[in-house]
Amino acid sequence: MHQPDIPHPDRPLVVGIAGGSGSGKTTVVTAILDALGPGNVAVLPHDAYYHDLSNLPMEQRRAVNFDHPNAFDDALFTQHLHDLRRGKAVDVPTYDYATYVRHAEVRRLEPRPVVLAEGILLFASASLRDLLDVKVFVDTEADLRLLRRLRRDVEERGRSVASVLGQYEETVRPMHLEFVEPSKRWADVLIPRGGRNLVAVDMVVRALRESLA
Repeated sequence: MHQPDIPHPDRPLVVGIAGGSGSGKTTVVTAILDALGPGNVAVLPHDAYYHDLSNLPMEQRRAVNFDHPNAFDDALFTQHLHDLRRGKAVDVPTYDYATYVRHAEVRRLEPRPVVLAEGILLFASASLRDLLDVKVFVDTEADLRLLRRLRRDVEERGRSVASVLGQYEETVRPMHLEFVEPSKRWADVLIPRGGRNLVAVDMVVRALRESLA
């Protein structure tokens, strides 16, 4: 991996971390954050920008395809990414994945020398890709992704095993094949075998550390 070039010394280096649900994106983000320090890295998660569905009955909320690009408020996400690139702080939404609504509380995110944008569909949108200086795709086998998603949704989001498997079969897998998998052709860096590929993750960390120096 070549050392990434910061287009202007006064603006952050914006790095996109994409990959399928459960691929290990958060593991990669955490490794970068630990290596560079929280004072140097701002993390902007795409999945905090799901549309608020408080206007819909619960049954209709559950029927929404959350793995389709239309499920995201990309207008707000793009604006916040623009603001961070310009050195402005943003108020990141707080999303409740159990009820599919946004909380009134927001998380203040200050600009940092490195901005990490993370999400499954970052590279599927040309308008989002254009805002990324470096694009990293975390590539993991489907069975591992399913197991990790199942564990996360049951333990952290209050879902049942049956509902997670049903959603995987109906929307997650088809949307992965339609949008996520093809988007990796836009990646500058491919991390095979997921976030536990320590050699590949270390190479990314080293390149980012050198860019800060």
